[in-house]
Amino acid sequence: MVEGALHHGRRLPALYAPRFVGRSGELDALAATLGGAPAVVLIEGEAGIGKTRLLREFLASQALRGRHALVGACLELRVPYTLGAVVDAVREGIDDIARLRLSGLAGALRPLFPEWADALPAAPEPLEDATAARHRLFRAFVEVLDRLDVAILALEDVHWADEATLEFLLFLVSRRPQPVGVVLTYRRDEVPPSSLLLRLSSRLSPDSRLVRLTPRPLDVEETASFVSSMLADGHVSTEFATFVHERTGGVPLAVEESVRLMHDRADLIHRDGGWARRRLDRIEVPPTLRDAMLERVQRLGPDTRTVLHAAAVLSGPADPATLLAVSGLPQERFAAQSAEALGSGLLREEGRSGQWSYRHPLACDAVYEAIAAVDRRALHLRAGRALERWPVPPVAQLARHFRLAGEAEAACRYTEEAADLSTQSGDVATAALLIHSLVATVALPAEVLVRLVTKIQFQALSGSDPYAAVVAALRSALGGQVLAPVVAASVRYQIGRVLMAAGEIEAGRDEILAAMPHLPPGSAEMARGRILLALPLGNARPVAEHLRWLQQEPPLTGPMASLDRLHLAADRAFALLTLGEEAGWDAAREIPDDVVDPRTASVVTVGHSNIGEEAMRWGRYAEAGARLAKARALAEHHHLLHYLDSIASTRAHLDWFTGAWSGLAERTARLLDDHGGVRLKDRCEAALVAGLLQAATGDREAAGQRLRFAGRDDQQRIEATAALARLCLEDGDVEEAVRLTDRLAEVAVGGGLWSRAVEFAPVRTAALAAAGRLGPAADVVNALRGAMGDRDAPAPQASLVLCRAILAEAEGRPADATALFRRAAAMWEALPRPYDALLARERSARCLLATGQDEEALLTLSQVAQALSELGARNDADRIGRFLAGRGRNILAGARGRGRPGYGNRLSPRELEVAQLLVVGLTNRQIADALTVSAQTVASQVRSAMRKLDVTSRTALAVRVVESGLVGDPGPREPNDE
Repeated sequence: MVEGALHHGRRLPALYAPRFVGRSGELDALAATLGGAPAVVLIEGEAGIGKTRLLREFLASQALRGRHALVGACLELRVPYTLGAVVDAVREGIDDIARLRLSGLAGALRPLFPEWADALPAAPEPLEDATAARHRLFRAFVEVLDRLDVAILALEDVHWADEATLEFLLFLVSRRPQPVGVVLTYRRDEVPPSSLLLRLSSRLSPDSRLVRLTPRPLDVEETASFVSSMLADGHVSTEFATFVHERTGGVPLAVEESVRLMHDRADLIHRDGGWARRRLDRIEVPPTLRDAMLERVQRLGPDTRTVLHAAAVLSGPADPATLLAVSGLPQERFAAQSAEALGSGLLREEGRSGQWSYRHPLACDAVYEAIAAVDRRALHLRAGRALERWPVPPVAQLARHFRLAGEAEAACRYTEEAADLSTQSGDVATAALLIHSLVATVALPAEVLVRLVTKIQFQALSGSDPYAAVVAALRSALGGQVLAPVVAASVRYQIGRVLMAAGEIEAGRDEILAAMPHLPPGSAEMARGRILLALPLGNARPVAEHLRWLQQEPPLTGPMASLDRLHLAADRAFALLTLGEEAGWDAAREIPDDVVDPRTASVVTVGHSNIGEEAMRWGRYAEAGARLAKARALAEHHHLLHYLDSIASTRAHLDWFTGAWSGLAERTARLLDDHGGVRLKDRCEAALVAGLLQAATGDREAAGQRLRFAGRDDQQRIEATAALARLCLEDGDVEEAVRLTDRLAEVAVGGGLWSRAVEFAPVRTAALAAAGRLGPAADVVNALRGAMGDRDAPAPQASLVLCRAILAEAEGRPADATALFRRAAAMWEALPRPYDALLARERSARCLLATGQDEEALLTLSQVAQALSELGARNDADRIGRFLAGRGRNILAGARGRGRPGYGNRLSPRELEVAQLLVVGLTNRQIADALTVSAQTVASQVRSAMRKLDVTSRTALAVRVVESGLVGDPGPREPNDE
């Protein structure tokens, strides 16, 4: 076992020797064949297939039965070691040669065992006939085997055996009766055609029998079991096992070495209850396998190596004619050497197709990586020209070959064609990867570069930074080519757009601002540039300044594809809502629900996801859930799987607000994996939710770490800072709370960005009030009230009431504060936002204490503590419990034993959330998808809500929910009765 070491502060998993997997049939065959009379078993197979392990497991079972075996191995030596494997086997099997009482015949062994000279009989008279001398030596070995009572002689790697060893084996198996059972392992493809090993079967004595065993590669299930055994029998995901199997061909040695390499490089993670790899892209060739492969290749002739190089460049199955063209060899030389290439064991011929390919991807990778760069480019160029002549040219392969050959024009043409085909089939990720690979590796004309970069959907690309290489390519074009002003502006705009996508907001804004004067008025680029400048990201600016970019937007001119217009419309709706403009909701309704085309589905998926995020910030939680459910359904239906993490992180954020905390920690943990291909933006949002959850339920120090990480993303920074400041206030560090909120006060409050001030404004108000700065605290309240007006934004409006309550309490108006806290609690509850509602109720109770209404206050605190405990907010529940204990009350301890809260005829938070989604027209299945529960659970909650509100249909339930003020009227759309 390899103990788990530390790697960059993380404890690596312990690594164990792999279990014997997938060879029970071969093991039984060995036992049956060699269990009685001596026989011969030939175990043939490629390197690493498990011949040695099979032999050792069998011999271990024989040792338990008291059967003695000798084991030797043939070595690959320049100068043959006469009978080396047999000599080594005998030497290892004898501890005292004298005890065997050998006859004078054993004196023939003296030259091979000089260390036994004192114990062996005298050397016999030399024989002039070499054959007779060798026959005498063989008989001496047989005597030793007999005196040792050897049941089985096992020799490994017999393809490397010297001639004398092979002659001895022929001598041994031809004797009647055969003295011992013989087991030989070898690689069939490395046995020379003239080897005596091939004559073994014809020399068997009539009473002996021969069995051939050919261990097969492991299948996917066996690969999973094999890898699991190396990781303390931990569960191995099917995806990971399939990936390892595909890359190693199921060869046990390749699997083992690959797992060890991933372990050494800290590339294994424990996620979702099982082991997986951080990145499922490719496995590097382990050094042990690489060296073995290259050693085999170097033993072949130069023309044979050229054929192997051509096969490695083609990477997949290829017909001999294509291999001939790529190799560049004359027909007669190719014909002469291709047979040797096929016979090397590295290549295989497919059944009916007659195509050739490497037997294992790792072997292909090892050979490819060893090809000199200049030779590799030439091979790729020949490959591209050969594939162009196919009746139906494989455009994706042509894109790769011409790109790696450095042929820009052809690479660009085929890449765009392949990307378009991938997009049309719904494979957006492959399309993005194809274009990104070209842009990042080949110098392209500026106009072509701009066109290609525009097509890249960065969210579909895995890896932590798909942006840097694209920005570098754009900057190279801008600085290294003579460009017309409008072309230079297009390049600069793309630099800015990509930088902003990468999170470098201010640098991106500067590039777009520099490009705007030179972009064609009314063009799509100018329209997108205005939307990007309108987004309130980066440094503080008044909302009015951002809004001007949308309000002063010139009309679009010239032809534009409908997809581009839809994209602009969806982005504009998002920008308007981010800036707090209710007109954004009208624009959002123009985003369709159902689309057929994958490219349109991609735009619509992002549109619904973005609108869902803004609905969450406005406090329209039912619409947020519905929009996210639509986005998820579209992403899954059209296989836009790269969007699922972003949707999941926003869904987790929404679940935090609505009190759906069950399983939330596990979901955020998966998203937080820093090598799982999750984008930084989504990881930061997951970190925010995880930090908020930990602050309420567990480790406050860990919460601080998560919240600080969340602040790395511009869109989570304000809320993360507010949460950190609240922790400071709870610890009594008022000065730090003020300092933290000082930095973002102008952005979140002073600039009028009220949609981002929901969590920030109450903490800022509380920090200033605690510091005795009541004037600035009142300024926060007034600024938020002035920015929002009477907009239909439930969460910000509740936040404003909470700010007013905090200020009233600080100003010494406890009665007013009590009423305002109660009002805020009711507004939070209606969203629903149970955690904030309970905290507001707690503060109202404390204000009651200030007015002398102790009994009502303590009863309220007891109820709040119970509800917080059952929600999972242990830290808050414990805080109130300590306060109550100080007042001589022990209500919390009794309350905790009562199980889940009884809501009476009130809807629970989850029932209210289900009802709100029902109101906007979602079916049970759609609600289940939105809330990540089963449809049966949703049906049960609908029935419970109907019973509590005394209605008999879904439509009546929706009406009653709206009439009760539990959710705003969604308009004329009716719920879907199922």
